Amino acid sequence: MKNQFDCIVIGGGQAGLASGYHLQKEGITYLILEAEEQAVGSWPKYYDSLTLFSPARYSSLPDLQISGDLNRYPTKDEVIYYLNQYAERFRLNIRTKQRVLDIQKKSDLFKINTADGNIYYSKAVISATGAFNTPSIPQIEGSELFKGKILHSSQYKNVEEFKNQRVIVVGAGNSAIQIAYELANFSNVTLATRKPINYVPQRILGKDLHFWLKVTGIDNFPLGKKFASSSSVLDTGIYKEAILNNMPERKDMFIRFTEEGITWKDGSNEKVDSVIYATGYLHNVSYLTSLKRAVESNGVPLHKGGISITTPGLYFVGISGQRSFSSATIRGVGRDAKYVVRHIKEHII
Repeated sequence: MKNQFDCIVIGGGQAGLASGYHLQKEGITYLILEAEEQAVGSWPKYYDSLTLFSPARYSSLPDLQISGDLNRYPTKDEVIYYLNQYAERFRLNIRTKQRVLDIQKKSDLFKINTADGNIYYSKAVISATGAFNTPSIPQIEGSELFKGKILHSSQYKNVEEFKNQRVIVVGAGNSAIQIAYELANFSNVTLATRKPINYVPQRILGKDLHFWLKVTGIDNFPLGKKFASSSSVLDTGIYKEAILNNMPERKDMFIRFTEEGITWKDGSNEKVDSVIYATGYLHNVSYLTSLKRAVESNGVPLHKGGISITTPGLYFVGISGQRSFSSATIRGVGRDAKYVVRHIKEHII
């Protein structure tokens, strides 16, 4: 049958590339379908100043160390270059501009339909699309009345359009505080959070936190999963000091929007130009809808360790907390991909 493979991987970001590497290593015929023009995941869409939270030493896919100073924190552009380099180095089988719309299963074969009308078939499917295209934006009273600008951190690029504005950044994680910290030198910024910020030291006893995660086993031990969804900020001390100096200011989350701005918990109103939600993402697997019970009603995949518990032959790589603390990171997807591919090999025999 034309366009038939043992396994098709949906998504060509870090999780998809790691999956392709292990499929290729096991001699399993495969194809990676990537919706964009290059197989680098969502990295081109992130804000300009983003860097990895882990040093280069701990930030690579299987069998190819990212180049350069291993103690640095690679930039967005460096990661994009590295992912392209990875695909070329291992000659991974990738087809770009192939946005998957729907997957059906008939007998023992999956039928994959793309936006441009192509149809692919496979014995197994790995969903590796991540969640960047589905931002999570909380519903706050009065948002439809607000005359200013409301956007998600996925739409934020740099400080240019926010200079000299009154800006509220919502969120208590790394992206929220990085964006607020960056804007604080150019705008009047407040970081609005529901809880106090949980700071985690970036360096302990002279070593980066990721060194300790690795040597203690927390990074890849199953019990580390419970920490994967926790909201915390990796900090060398600069963010905590900045917050203490109100650069940016931190306040408890506002309770509603008004036409001109927002209302704080104490009832005071303030005029605001822009609100940036750095509130995470939702699962992005709408193409699995036709596979009954493959996902929960809220879109969360039904799986155990990346193996579907409802649909034989369906697998996942790159889900936060999938098997460990690092499952959704560039340093962790390789381990999960190897585990999943081992199960795929058993499935297709």
